[in-house]
Amino acid sequence: MNHPNGCQLILALDVENREAALMTLKSLGDSIDWVKIGLQLFTACGPDIVREIHELGYRIFLDLKLHDIPNTVAKAVQSISALPVELLTLHASGGAEMIDWANQARKDHAPELNLLAVTVLTSMNDAQLKHLNVLRSVKAQVQHLADLSLQAGAQGLVCSPLELASLRSRFGNDPVLVTPGIRPQGSDNDEQKRIMTPAIAAATGSNFIVVGRPILRADNAAAAARAIRNELA
Repeated sequence: MNHPNGCQLILALDVENREAALMTLKSLGDSIDWVKIGLQLFTACGPDIVREIHELGYRIFLDLKLHDIPNTVAKAVQSISALPVELLTLHASGGAEMIDWANQARKDHAPELNLLAVTVLTSMNDAQLKHLNVLRSVKAQVQHLADLSLQAGAQGLVCSPLELASLRSRFGNDPVLVTPGIRPQGSDNDEQKRIMTPAIAAATGSNFIVVGRPILRADNAAAAARAIRNELA
């Protein structure tokens, strides 16, 4: 995809049901352009919520983190191609063959779609990787999975802000880098382990930052979203 000028904000719409989603978006209005629909909302509402939110004028990042045998993931990408989705996640740990098959399905059915490989979840740290018998550091594992994913055809990566600089240095400007784990100054970190403020993430090379609770929990969600966008600008 053509990279945006600067870094754009994506709202993580992690709410329980359609009513909560629509109420939240009504309160936000045009303070956001992009909406991330994750497992919670997609599982509750299905593909119709993607269409409905897109019809309200928002661009869609579908965060399903697909991870299955190559044929199944390719068929899922084919199914998703019927939806107005521009960004879609899959797990890098599914391997090169899975990503390659997904990318072939993307080329055949949805060439405008961007596949983003999730390297290491931002809730994880070195100790948790060791519990999974991954003996590399988070940084080394991210680098390994990023190499694998981009060589297999992914258009971009989901990474924590702390890996942005090394990934930009290694891969240049081409991959789309989407960054969760963003917390404006003074926000609660919640369960995130590897975090950064919006302005620093943008300056370090993120194309999109993903922010949920600091907006959703704010007394004035639209003002919170605009403040983040101003910080990015």
